[in-house]
Amino acid sequence: MNTVPPKDEQPEILDDEVEASRAPLLEHLTELRSRLIKSLVALMVGTIACFFFAQEIFELLLAPFALMAESIRGSKLEFVYTAPMEFFFAKLKLALFGGIFLAFPFMAWQLYKFVAPGLYKNERGAFWPYLVFAPVLFVAGATFVYFLMLPMLARFTVGMEIPDSDIANITMLPKVADYLSLVMALMLAFGISFQLPVVLTLLGKIGVVSSDALSKGRKYAIVAILAFSAFFTPPDMISQVLLTIPVYCLYEISIWCVKMIEKKQAEADADAA
Repeated sequence: MNTVPPKDEQPEILDDEVEASRAPLLEHLTELRSRLIKSLVALMVGTIACFFFAQEIFELLLAPFALMAESIRGSKLEFVYTAPMEFFFAKLKLALFGGIFLAFPFMAWQLYKFVAPGLYKNERGAFWPYLVFAPVLFVAGATFVYFLMLPMLARFTVGMEIPDSDIANITMLPKVADYLSLVMALMLAFGISFQLPVVLTLLGKIGVVSSDALSKGRKYAIVAILAFSAFFTPPDMISQVLLTIPVYCLYEISIWCVKMIEKKQAEADADAA
């Protein structure tokens, strides 16, 4: 028969329970700190490595825009910087941007190692595809910017030059820092937006969203995508349209993926019944 401990012993029992719950919490916080330190070290190493190749990376990012501009105007496009340390700080920013790319797989692995002990075996197996496809889709978004958007942006901007005006010639002289900020913002925006299938299928897998809800919410999704495009892209219609179209296509792919997940779940439930 269960007996209730005396009142003078109950505070000691409560203190033991608090200490028992505090110990795992401290262990989790210690592990989290260790994972964060490792991730920051990886980011620092990647940033330092990219800084030594900052000029080569800049020329690589410059190539699609500059080559298209040269083919249109018939001469090389000149980039300028107007402050003594502007190009140096642009290199630092570029090195940090490249370091994030290099360190992202390791940082994602550290995140997985932190949350994996709290997952069941089947949940860890279901988590792996998202861990793999997230960086792949991010690179796909950055590649879309590099090979398609930058040449089209060069064609649009260089086409507005007026080199043979009777009053004054109007020629584009882009600043190094402005161009790098534009390219990094575009790659970041497209890389994040291309994560839409990963996010929606993960939400569908845990039952937060359904394919019917996503299908009925198409009009709201279009408005949200347009707002996202207007906020993260330069203030011109070409950039916004170039981001809106692929992201909406990814939204439709997400609906199909969620339908497949629901179909497999229904088959599993039928077999279990």
